[in-house]
Amino acid sequence: MNRDNPKPQAPSLAMTTDSSSDTSIMLKTGSMSAGRLIVLVPADSEYGAATRRIWELAVATGRHVQLLSLCKDRTKELSLRRQLVIMSALVGDSRISTEAKVEIGANWVNAVERNYQAGDMIVCFAEQRAGLFHRPLSQILESNLGAPVYILSGLYPQNASRSNWLSQIIVWAGSFGILTGFFWFQVRISQLPKDSTQTVLLILSAAVEIWLIWVWNSLFS
Repeated sequence: MNRDNPKPQAPSLAMTTDSSSDTSIMLKTGSMSAGRLIVLVPADSEYGAATRRIWELAVATGRHVQLLSLCKDRTKELSLRRQLVIMSALVGDSRISTEAKVEIGANWVNAVERNYQAGDMIVCFAEQRAGLFHRPLSQILESNLGAPVYILSGLYPQNASRSNWLSQIIVWAGSFGILTGFFWFQVRISQLPKDSTQTVLLILSAAVEIWLIWVWNSLFS
């Protein structure tokens, strides 16, 4: 007696563009179910070690996968998109559909907010950090979005920790320089006649100081 033995459906490739700042590449193997795994992929991660873990998590949870990455430099966008396409092909199969998306920017919280839907689970790396104090990205996402976050660990290359320490030193040195410079400037303003001009200058200098610290921090977050 012959039995039907359906073969796994081969993934088809389709490209969509949401806006000028991001491009989506979707590998579809079936209809997307409610509740995805939104995997935050750092540009410098070793995706070969990550794909197996992501696939196992997708199978265990019964969710499809959206790979999301941030690109600060548009000249590197093409290579990053190529990396995510490879990851999509390795993760996706007849049971799991995958979507790869690259957004231009440096703020993970904003990027996740634009892609997160009710029922999704966010997946990030334990080594990922953001903000002036380089807090774990998982903590920042949980406090800002209140969404469930699953943490993958030990998937960064060995030199990533050195790079993170160097970035942190640069951030602190730059912030200290800005604070010192504006402190000296504000001392000079305080020596001016105490009138409305002095008050306005102090307020403006404080606003510019905060803005510069935010800009400097965003370059390394």
